[in-house]
Amino acid sequence: MKNHRPDWDSYFMEIARIVSKRSTCTRRNVGALIVKNKRILATGYNGAPTGLRHCMDLGCMREQLKIASGERHELCRGLHAEQNAIIQAAYHGVSINDAQLYSTHLPCSICIKMVINAGIGTVYYLDGYPDELSMQLIRESGIVLKKVVVKENPGRRVKAVKGKK
Repeated sequence: MKNHRPDWDSYFMEIARIVSKRSTCTRRNVGALIVKNKRILATGYNGAPTGLRHCMDLGCMREQLKIASGERHELCRGLHAEQNAIIQAAYHGVSINDAQLYSTHLPCSICIKMVINAGIGTVYYLDGYPDELSMQLIRESGIVLKKVVVKENPGRRVKAVKGKK
């Protein structure tokens, strides 16, 4: 009998995909995981701050204003998944320096600035995001960026895309 046990990167990315199912965003469901030494430190998904009404209940401000994806990030009720994961680590007093981020989507420029200052050295992602500034900041910072490539077979592989470290 063949072992279908996933490698670590596939395992953590699959968890990030499950976390994304908690998203309350009507445009894009994103999940993020912060991992260090093969241990999950924090998770996050995109949605409104704790105690506030969600876009799935009120409607999407960005849709109403016809704001394109990757632009005017501040015009949104929600926090991004990466922001929520970093905030959760801080809230619970967990150091994420030298950790890895697994996100279902490439972090935007605001999130990547937070990732840089949090000391996260590697970012794994599944899908892209239309934010050229994010890519410029990643290249300049030396963060290792790895796109997860999902194969048709049960196993998933990860390949390095950009980065210096």
